[in-house]
Amino acid sequence: MKLKKLLENIFTEEELKIAPSSFDVIGDIAIIKIPDELKKKEKEIGKQLLKFKNIKTVLKKEGKVEDKFRIRKYKFLAGEDKRETLHKEYGCKYKLNVETVYFSPRLGRERERIAKEVKEGEKILVMFAGIGPYAIQIAKNRNAEIFAVEINPKAIEYFKENVKLNKVENKIKIFEGDVREVVPKLKEKFDRIIMPLPKDAETFLDLAKLVAKKNAIIHLYVFASSKEEAIKKIDEKVKVLNCIECGTYSKEISRYCIDFRIS
Repeated sequence: MKLKKLLENIFTEEELKIAPSSFDVIGDIAIIKIPDELKKKEKEIGKQLLKFKNIKTVLKKEGKVEDKFRIRKYKFLAGEDKRETLHKEYGCKYKLNVETVYFSPRLGRERERIAKEVKEGEKILVMFAGIGPYAIQIAKNRNAEIFAVEINPKAIEYFKENVKLNKVENKIKIFEGDVREVVPKLKEKFDRIIMPLPKDAETFLDLAKLVAKKNAIIHLYVFASSKEEAIKKIDEKVKVLNCIECGTYSKEISRYCIDFRIS
């Protein structure tokens, strides 16, 4: 079932040209961006989205992603008026509130990819860990020692709950605070470092290199207009293993993950 097909009954041909054709689904919550020109029909769009299987709530994106916690406000459109849900992906469960924590369902396949890259017995650092999707996905599939750091106290609460929900309490150590303050105090060196903060994550590379073992692998997420531009954001001396496009920010800008080795 296509969203635009559902909207044909309530939109004119001109409105259909600017109507949204996609939306995100987190648990049983649908999240959609609606242009201002269609504001008068946003409630009807919400009702149409409820026709999709397993969707109980429809929210509209309001404003931009805000502050250091990368969260945003949503407007309720249809269904059950709530913000908390249980999201499932690749054998893992994540409880979260879409308005108080950052979570991207579009990175599900990417999280699975990283988990498959992990070798048995690795010591791993996850910066900007959020509610724990990278750490938990790895813990569920690999025998690894995982350290995870997150600054948002609400995300930490859900992270701790999700660790129990997925029964990986013994594999993950959770630390609350700014990575620049927390990571040096860990006094650890890591085989693999994951940096899933697209905006300005490269400004934390000095910290990552400080705690990286020789030949450690770093997964750095950046926004860029091309793979070439993305790779330019890292030190030319490192060995780039991969550069994968794993989502879009706008028509011109995409999210990339650069996998590289510290020599």
